[in-house]
Amino acid sequence: MTVLGRRGVLAGALLVTFSSRGFGQEGGGGAKAVAPGLPGDLAKFPLLDSWIRIDGQGRVTVFTGKAELGQGIGTALLQLAADELGVPFAAIGLVTADTARTPDEGVTAGSHSMQQSGTAILNAAANVRLLLAREAAGRWTLPLSQVAMEDGTARAPDGRTVPYGVLAAGLSLHVPALPDVPRRTAPGLVGRNVPRIDIPAKLAGKPSFVQDLRLPGMLHGRVLRGPGDGTRVRPAYLDAAARRPGIVRVVRDGRFVAVLADREWDAVTALRLLQGAGWTRMAPPLDPGDPNAALRRLPAQDIPIFDTPPGPPAEAARALSARYTRPYLMHGAIGPSCAVALWQDGALTVWTHSQGVSPLRRALAELLGLPSDRVRCIHTPGSGCYGHNGADDVAADAAVAARAVPGRPVRVQWSREQEHGWEPLGPAMTVDLDASLDASGRIVRWRHAVWSNGHDGRPTSAGGLLAGAELDPPFPPQVPKPIPMPEGGGDRNANPLYDLPDASGVYRFIPDAPVRVSALRSLGAHMNVFAIESFMDELARAAARDPVAFRLAHMTDPRARAVMREAADRFGWQQRRPGGGGRGSGFAFARYKNLGAYCAIALEVTVDPDSAQPHVTRVVAAVDSGEAVNPDGIANQIEGAIVQSLSWTLHEAVALDATGRASFDWSTYPILRFADVPDRVEVHVLGQPGQPFLGTGEAGQGPTAAAVANALADAVGARCRAMPITPERIGAALPLRS
Repeated sequence: MTVLGRRGVLAGALLVTFSSRGFGQEGGGGAKAVAPGLPGDLAKFPLLDSWIRIDGQGRVTVFTGKAELGQGIGTALLQLAADELGVPFAAIGLVTADTARTPDEGVTAGSHSMQQSGTAILNAAANVRLLLAREAAGRWTLPLSQVAMEDGTARAPDGRTVPYGVLAAGLSLHVPALPDVPRRTAPGLVGRNVPRIDIPAKLAGKPSFVQDLRLPGMLHGRVLRGPGDGTRVRPAYLDAAARRPGIVRVVRDGRFVAVLADREWDAVTALRLLQGAGWTRMAPPLDPGDPNAALRRLPAQDIPIFDTPPGPPAEAARALSARYTRPYLMHGAIGPSCAVALWQDGALTVWTHSQGVSPLRRALAELLGLPSDRVRCIHTPGSGCYGHNGADDVAADAAVAARAVPGRPVRVQWSREQEHGWEPLGPAMTVDLDASLDASGRIVRWRHAVWSNGHDGRPTSAGGLLAGAELDPPFPPQVPKPIPMPEGGGDRNANPLYDLPDASGVYRFIPDAPVRVSALRSLGAHMNVFAIESFMDELARAAARDPVAFRLAHMTDPRARAVMREAADRFGWQQRRPGGGGRGSGFAFARYKNLGAYCAIALEVTVDPDSAQPHVTRVVAAVDSGEAVNPDGIANQIEGAIVQSLSWTLHEAVALDATGRASFDWSTYPILRFADVPDRVEVHVLGQPGQPFLGTGEAGQGPTAAAVANALADAVGARCRAMPITPERIGAALPLRS
């Protein structure tokens, strides 16, 4: 990994304090700004003691409403705070996503953590440092400019010092932040590869995840459900299960059934007995054929995405059109969803790996008929997942079960089959593109149409939880709604960043889904970028232009051009081996949501001549994420995006039959294996000191998918437009051999 233009100056800190009743202000990502002149989520929570606390020993604690999901934001946020406050990195603690202690920053999603929370922490820390410096200057009767703040201590020119803890004791941080407080300019931690704070325990095999959590007196729970969404079990054998050794309680409320035991295995065996009564399918039979074709037959609402007027009159010399598809995808969390809940004194505490603890708290409060301030949700990392998997649902399962045994913690663990059968899927999608080229090979017309279900089924009410539909009476289900642009859902990144005249796009939003769907990492951007960047390659070939040169000819954004050139140069694009004979090179680019990080991917692929099995051998990425707080953390995110996207693009598809889902394990839902990981991955970070932070985690999925398709077309001379691009599809796309 390389870093370009790195500057080790500035930083931001954030420290949060809360009353015993919690922060109190609801809304998070949807909360209204109360101080719109302040940056990031500081606009919603402007009081400094919402972000930073300094105790009498000078220990700093930073609080964020965002969750550490393995993306490394915890380390980056501490770097900002330490740098801006002028304290050692080791002297700062971090509290993440706890409804009793941290700001309600909504859901940790959309690559917003650094933009919203990082920016707030940065500016809150600058404010706190200013207050501390003013306190020291007042004590010494010195101009503010003569007070140095470093290593957790204020220093006067004559050598006098006073530690931050002493200064903080004479201050109140329960004051609004000021706008535009200058950042520190001394070199510090920002821009440096500080080691991730969450890695050592994971490497050592120490308890790191909610699945590892054990509390005194804890019961183990399993929940009875059919094999997948749209099914219902016959709740028989309840008395027999309750009489089994080790069983403490069989909890039943309406159609909700959970079995609780002192030992986990006893709960598992009791659940097997309960499952023996069989199940029925409550939803209409599924079309076992092409899921994308079935999706397009459902009623849709047409939503305009963009409309660009025509340019100067130009005669279209050639028109092209293409259809691209992706199947339903799973999150494929390595650790099935889990939660621990404790009902005590009429209040509920839940340890959960939900990405939105505050929205979950509101949904659980409605589910259980409690005031929100009687529900506390504490984020505890889960072993794998970006997006809306089963974390919220299993939290509700644990909460309902815990209500039946006050005073005893209840750990509910889903099985692998339940995770695969009930987690919300990433929607299947179809994109139709058509465009025209003029005689010089320039695009003069562009049309984009995307079919997709909704991408946001996260619980905002009890009706968004599986248990909400099972209790008696059931809660009304949430109504699927499209996410408005510029963020978008199924239409995310459907509006190309390229300069295209006479261009328009439409989102054919399909409210009714044949299976349960919601947010999967990058939402519609993965599919839309796959389609757009595959089509750009097809247009470049039709225009007899180099794919990178063709893109640059249609791009005026200087940062986009810089990222494209960096990836191409680092890859050696101009010197690459000509494609063919089962070996090829591909290129793709996107700016995530046209608001976040810029990312370009160049890669090499080989195709086995006998099996048509593809293997990506080398990947080179260039990324501009704004100011790079921790360049290695950015590289981690892009590397993860590449690996995740390779799995989606080459392997993953949910199998469906007339009864519902048919993928319940790793053999029926294959994912990328270690042997298939590229031999070499390079990530080059274009540092942008002083520029706003841009979201990184979801920037690489779309470009990687398209770069693979483009490289395969270069390697075998045939285009695959449907994901996953399997050996069977590659073979079917090849010209017939005599």
